[in-house]
This record gives sequence, structure tokens and C-alpha cells, in this order.
Amino acid sequence: MIPNSDNQDIGLLLPQKVTRGILWNTLAFGFGKFAVLLTTSVLARLLTKEEFGQVAIAFVVISYLSVIKDLGLGVALIQSRGDVKEAANTVFTINIILGFLISAIVIPLAPPIANYFHDPSVVPVLRWLGLSFAINAFGSVHMIWLLRELDYRRKFIPDMGNTVVKGITSIAMAFAGFGVWSLVVGQIAGALASVIMVWIILPWRPQLTINRKITGSLMKFGGSIIGGDILGTIIDNIDYVIVGRVFGVAQLSVYTLAYRLPEMLLIGNLWVLGQIAFPAFSSIQDKPEEMRNGFLGSVRLVELLATPISLGLFIAADPIVRVVFGDQWLEAIPMLRVLALFAWVYSLGFHIGGIYKAVGRPDILLNLSIFSVIILIPSLLIGSSFGVIGVAWGHLFAVLVRRIVSLSFATRFLKVTLGEILSELKPSLRAGLVMAFTTVAVLYLTASLSPLVQLIFVMLAGVSSYIGVAWWIEKDNLFHLIRAIGVSKKA
Repeated sequence: MIPNSDNQDIGLLLPQKVTRGILWNTLAFGFGKFAVLLTTSVLARLLTKEEFGQVAIAFVVISYLSVIKDLGLGVALIQSRGDVKEAANTVFTINIILGFLISAIVIPLAPPIANYFHDPSVVPVLRWLGLSFAINAFGSVHMIWLLRELDYRRKFIPDMGNTVVKGITSIAMAFAGFGVWSLVVGQIAGALASVIMVWIILPWRPQLTINRKITGSLMKFGGSIIGGDILGTIIDNIDYVIVGRVFGVAQLSVYTLAYRLPEMLLIGNLWVLGQIAFPAFSSIQDKPEEMRNGFLGSVRLVELLATPISLGLFIAADPIVRVVFGDQWLEAIPMLRVLALFAWVYSLGFHIGGIYKAVGRPDILLNLSIFSVIILIPSLLIGSSFGVIGVAWGHLFAVLVRRIVSLSFATRFLKVTLGEILSELKPSLRAGLVMAFTTVAVLYLTASLSPLVQLIFVMLAGVSSYIGVAWWIEKDNLFHLIRAIGVSKKA
């Protein structure tokens, strides 16, 4: 019988190798995002809103082009079973060709994109950032290999190398007065550092070869993935396109900065967990009962992390923006609150996509993505009539509808009930309720203090109250999780 109670054993639901992966990814993400947050905090005081907006536009374009950077072959390589060395060589060769091709395509694309956003200064920024495709192509299969083997300990090194080099370069150049180019050069330097490090830590040396039979097999699976990825990228970036076009680069920078904290602290972490979920679920793709249990356990674990982050951002948005970004970014406060709620809803069952891909049913993801686009674009356009904050509300409404539909679908596919899924939320919601009362009270009592001191008190109150209640409710499960992450040499 499968346990459904509040005492469900997370440690038993998640394999030891996966939980260790969560640990290493959490460390990489935590250190990495702290470095990014520190970098952003410094740059927000050195650069103008227009400079941030120019890079934000370029990153949106890069995100769209990134969808086709390997034609879905990387995901196909992770999902495939057996000896994959020859397949890896084929994917590496194709990635190199595509990387240089996309970098070249960016050159003629830059002017019309700049015209769309009414800012010609975007042209050189976008062209130089386009070099990242050619650079990252040299290390993409190495990173895929580490993901396939669930070797997140070694993956930690190039991930951190990218973040640290990018941050140091960007801050140094910003202090030297290079403006927007500090962000551009930092991005390129970080990509180079990551490629060099992953080649050092992973001894595999690829050969430039293309096996047509293998390519066809991988393309068959990857092609079904890429459609969903394209729609997913539209979903994740269409708000930037609308804000940049309708309200201009300055307002885009405010919206981007408001989104930055939920993205760094939660949404990005979900993508990290998603990277673990896909290869982990692929390894048990022929064991539906284990996949069912793993899904429920991961929902519980994800929400134990997501709830305090979203709640903290919502309640303490004012002192957070003042301390982290400075008083010139106060417009971001109401947007941050809405986007914090968006991030929490977004986290619910986020990793279900990893299961669909693991069992060779990416078509389900594609259909869900099509539905999401149909809901999202009208919501954002209607919301934009109420200003930039309206775009954030449109995003929240759309993700709420999407999650209701996707979770309803998951109940049939995984043979779980909606009640079982909601049951996994109880521990995080109970702890979150106590945290909310505590932090609001502290926020009110410290209103006369400086924003930094107020934020410190609110954080201490929120963290201690949430962890205290969560530990009281989930102590046995957390002990199991710690043991699963443990130091057994056999894992």
C-alpha cells in the first residue's frame, strides 16, 4: 500500500543518487545565485535602467534561439539507454555546426529586432552575445554527459566557474565605466570559463563524426521535444517581449529586476530540480509505481522549499528591493509581490514534464504547452492595458489555469488523486502560515528602522519560525532525507 499521510517518507521515495544530486544542485544553485544576486545588486547601482533593458532584450532573443541550439538531441541522449559514446560524438559534431550557425544568424537578425523594440543600441549588444552559442557548443555534450550520469558533484565546478568569472568580470568592468558592455563581456567570459572547466573535469574527448542512423534515431525523439521547448520558451519570455515593445527598455528593466529575485531564488531552482528529475525518472521509466511515489515525494519536497521563498518575497518586498537594488528601483516592489505569487503557483507539480519525457511521451508536454500559449498571450495583452503591473497579474492568472489543467492531467497519467497531491502541500502550508503571522508582525514592529536592519529581523523571524514548524511536522522525513543524501560509498 502506498503511503498518503502527512508522514509519507520522502527519503524512501527518492533514490539515494537523486537526493545527492539534489544536494549538489542545491549547493551549486545556492552559491551561484548568491553570486548572481551580489553581482546584480552592485550593477543595479552602477548601470542605468536603459542599459539593463538593452541586455534584457538581448537575453530574450538568445533564449528563443537557444531552443534550437541542439535540436533536442541533448535530451534524446539523456533518455537513450545502452552505450552512447558514438551517439555523443554525433551530438557534439551537430552542436558545433549549429552553434556557429546560430552565432552567424544573429548578425543579420539584430537590426530588425532592435527596430521592434525601438532601440538601435541593442544591435551590437545582441551580436556580441550571440557568440555564446559557438562557445557553449564546445561544452554542451560534456554537461549532458554529467547530467546523464547524475554526476552533479563534478557539474558543480563548471557551473560555479561560469557564475564567478561572469560576476567578477561584470563588476570590474562596470566600476571601470564600461556600462552595458560589462554585462556582455561578463557573459562571454563566464561561458568560456565553463567550457574550459568541464573539459578539464571530464576526460571524454569527442570526435567530429556524424552517424546518420544514430542521428535519425535521436532526431525522432528530439524533434518531438523541441516543439514543446519552443512553446515553453515562448511561455517563459513572451512577457518580456510585450513589456519591452509596449513600455520601452526602461520599464522592461524594472520588470526584469522584479522577476529576477523569484527567478534566482525559486524558479531557477525548479529548473535545476527538473534537470535531476528527467534523468532520474528515465532510470525508472519502466517502473510506474516508483514513478508515482517519486512524483508525490518530490511535490512535498519542492513545496517545502518553494513556500517560504515565495512567502518571504511577498511579505518583505519593500525592504528587499531597497536593500538589494536601491531606492531607484522602488517601482519593482508591487511587481515583485505579484511575481512571488506567480513563482509559488509555478512550482506546483513543475517537474511532471520530466516524467512525460522519461517515458517517451513528450507529445503530452507539447499539447500542454500549446494550451499554455493560448491562455498566456491573451492574459498578458489584456493585463498590459493596466500597465506593467497588469502584465504580472496576467502572468499569475495564466499560470494558475495552466497548473490546474496540468495537475488534473497528471492525476490520470500517474494514477494519483488530486487529494493525494494536495496532501503533500500540508506541511509547507502549515509552516508557511506560522511564518506569515511572524514576519508580518516583525515587519510592522521594525517599520521605524533602516531597511537593512528591518530586513535582517524579518529574515531571522521568517527562517526560524518556518524551519521550527517544518522540523516539528517533518522531522522523521527530514531525517530520512538526510540519510538518503548521506555518505555511503556504495551509492
